[in-house]
Amino acid sequence: MIIGLTGGIGSGKTAAANRFAAEHGIHVVDADLKSRVVVEPGKPALSHIVDRFGDAILLEDGNLNRAALRERVFAEPQERQWLEQLLHPLIREEIMTDLQSARSPYALLVSPLLVESGQNTLTKRIIVVDVPEAMQLARTVQRDAVPEAQVRAIMQAQAQREERLRHAHDVLTNDSDLAALHAQVDALHQRYLKLLESQA
Repeated sequence: MIIGLTGGIGSGKTAAANRFAAEHGIHVVDADLKSRVVVEPGKPALSHIVDRFGDAILLEDGNLNRAALRERVFAEPQERQWLEQLLHPLIREEIMTDLQSARSPYALLVSPLLVESGQNTLTKRIIVVDVPEAMQLARTVQRDAVPEAQVRAIMQAQAQREERLRHAHDVLTNDSDLAALHAQVDALHQRYLKLLESQA
């Protein structure tokens, strides 16, 4: 069984996923990490990006300057669309390969764009890490040291909170401390094991 885990930027997806992996041995596939793999030096996607945006989009070591690219594509919606059309199929391929190697009772697909990218079609259930938008904004500005306007643009590009929750089978409310989030993850894990038992 593949379970999707999603939530807006700064919601705490990574903290939740880390608990599933570290405490319960669940195989986690992170779409964000896959999105880095497909643009590594030597990969065709990086050449396409450089052709379109120029060498200024690269760091001195030849790696993609993700911050510069993010700034460009979130300022120009048509550029973001172009980038998504290039990367989403490649990321999906990487995800599929990794999910097929899972040996845990179920696997977790962590993706901020689970619904928007159609990756939710790979999953049986969806967990949404939910947090008030003001908290999301404050956490991200503090964590990434980026301007509030840029975080707002990213939030606009992601599914709205109500939209995400509409797709959720399970919700992790992350408006308290880490211990509270961990307790919810542990309870969900037990529930999934029971669910798998009943399906066996």
